[in-house]
Amino acid sequence: MPAKQGAMRDSERLQRVADGLSEDGLDALVCTLPSRVLLLSGYFPVVGTSLAIATRERRVLLIVPEDELELVSEGDADEILCYKPERLERIQTVVQSAIPVLREAAQKLKLAKARIGFEFGPASEPSSYSAMNLFAGATRGMVSEAIPGVTLEPADGLLARLSSIKTPHEVERIRAACQVAGAAFEKGSQQFRPGMSEFEAASLVRNGFSALSSQDGNARADGFAWCMSGPNSAKAAGAYARSRHRRLAPGDLVLTHANSTIGGYWTDITRTYTVGAPDEKQRQLYAAVWEARRAALELIAPGTRTCEIDWAAREVLAQHGLAKDFKHSAGHGVGFSAISANALPRIHPASEEALEMGMVFNLEPAVYLDGYGGIRHCDMVAVGVKNVELLTPFQCDPEGLVLQN
Repeated sequence: MPAKQGAMRDSERLQRVADGLSEDGLDALVCTLPSRVLLLSGYFPVVGTSLAIATRERRVLLIVPEDELELVSEGDADEILCYKPERLERIQTVVQSAIPVLREAAQKLKLAKARIGFEFGPASEPSSYSAMNLFAGATRGMVSEAIPGVTLEPADGLLARLSSIKTPHEVERIRAACQVAGAAFEKGSQQFRPGMSEFEAASLVRNGFSALSSQDGNARADGFAWCMSGPNSAKAAGAYARSRHRRLAPGDLVLTHANSTIGGYWTDITRTYTVGAPDEKQRQLYAAVWEARRAALELIAPGTRTCEIDWAAREVLAQHGLAKDFKHSAGHGVGFSAISANALPRIHPASEEALEMGMVFNLEPAVYLDGYGGIRHCDMVAVGVKNVELLTPFQCDPEGLVLQN
């Protein structure tokens, strides 16, 4: 079936994909990871059984399971094909079910003998549902069987480049997700109280992601939130956040981290509160983190090497005697991914990448003092023509992060 009439196509994304294919000598891309399907088609799959094909001629064909068809309302697909991953008349795998419709798609797009790029290497994939199908290594065999005679080429580098620079439409979707997250942080944190568990505090923020977004007509909005208080907040330096049964107490640092999404466009945001007015040590730590944040923000512009942004934040914290307490890089790409440290651009002390207009990433200067607590302020930023757009302009000073006892 053709895509819905009146659907808004992201012409700039279509052209960038076509240009990337031409530069890499490919005729088409076939993607199965939900974040990559979103990149090519504008649709974020629910359970990972959708596929997207984009060609050098700017044609996009989307393959979706029948029960997701009602969600495919807007996007870049010229045509949508449906299939049934499961059937009552026989038992078969999702791959077996997808091959016939993939063969049909290839015929429509005239891909016989084509050079096709596909996802090959490891990936950090944001969760679109409680469990996802991942075609993974089966993709090569599935495409080869559906389209005999094609040449398959790993296209992870091309996909990473395409994902790193967002179009104005994509930045707008990320901006909307950040606005909803901001409202959820502000409303949720106002209800934090001593005696409340970290689980309870986190839920107050998370519940806002879908509840507040629905007021603006944003469908499929959700996300994750975690709260880490007191000494637990120092553990936020790890690879993942984790709420525990510990209860908030007067004088605590309360680090609240979230990854929220609207339609597959993600945020990565952290705010650190104090239960009551901060003491002298906490004020000093806040001052150091905010000074590091300002130093990094001032450097963000097209052409800046990403290592310089990390160095700026790291040098400030070193001047405060906190060099060893900033335990991770200063940021990474966000939007199609949520928490991938390798998503471009990498704001890392060893990275020589240069910022480009349209890049979106998080900036997360932090200090973590084991046994005491941690402060991280993680913003989302977009690289503009000359400088930076702060996508998360809420609770942006220590005074606005004080919780009432």
